[in-house]
Amino acid sequence: MTRLSQSRSRRLPPAPVAALLVALATYPAVPGQSAPQDPQARPDAREWIQLFNGEDLDGWTIKFAKHDLGENVGNTFRVENGLLKVRYDQWTAFAGEFGHIFYRDPFSYYLLAAEYRFVEEQVRGGPDWAVRNNGLMLHSPDPRTMLKDQDFPIALEVQLLGGRGDGRPRTTANLCTPGSHVVLDGKLHTAHCTNSTSMTFDGDQWVRVEVLVHGDELVRHMVNGQTVLEYSKPQIGGGAVSPVDPAVKVDGTPMTGGYISLQAETAPIDFRKVELLNLEGCTDPGASNFKAYVVKSNPAMCRR
Repeated sequence: MTRLSQSRSRRLPPAPVAALLVALATYPAVPGQSAPQDPQARPDAREWIQLFNGEDLDGWTIKFAKHDLGENVGNTFRVENGLLKVRYDQWTAFAGEFGHIFYRDPFSYYLLAAEYRFVEEQVRGGPDWAVRNNGLMLHSPDPRTMLKDQDFPIALEVQLLGGRGDGRPRTTANLCTPGSHVVLDGKLHTAHCTNSTSMTFDGDQWVRVEVLVHGDELVRHMVNGQTVLEYSKPQIGGGAVSPVDPAVKVDGTPMTGGYISLQAETAPIDFRKVELLNLEGCTDPGASNFKAYVVKSNPAMCRR
């Protein structure tokens, strides 16, 4: 989202839960596929939610800085040939109008996966730091609370970066923190952007990024199945978001869940998949929708 700092995270040792959830992330999912016929007989069947349905922007709400909620400036967010695209071919220049597209439902415990590739050239007037730069924004407040001129939502950003083709490392699945802080290595971490330990992805190649989220207990970034960054205790705080409603930005408030969005910040990009495995649900083996992989019990979700 914003300028990438030089701070780097150390690679964490693999954990059993990471191995399990990487396996979940690579489980094949078919867009629009219905739930299993007999979920009780298949408690391990992964019920992926296709946030992007491959056909249109149904279920998503757009917000551009300096524009009203719902206005798709320059037809920037669009669906073509089964891809969710960010394009700037109808723009003449960029004037700080950063955009986000929010999924309709909030989540707290989940595994999010996105497959993306950077394409084409940056829109004229875009900042240098935003070249081949996008992000998955997590734990945001309701987009209806954003001010008209607000540049970014309060969020945890899983920053997606493409290599510049100059031989220099440029990691992806980094962390940026517009209006937020996290705990990293046991300490409150206030740096705005922190590099992951991923490799650099030059050109227009497809990359799969996964994010394991357990409320405010754990957030883990993974790239092509490898853990590249981990932190906990996200909370509202810091800057890098302006202007903002002070009634919404209450520093120190734990970020336990919220809305997910994709960015439009001057770099054309394609998404061929945006899917989510909800890890909050029914943990009662006697219920018809019991799922063995659920980590956050919600008895109200159980069906008999």
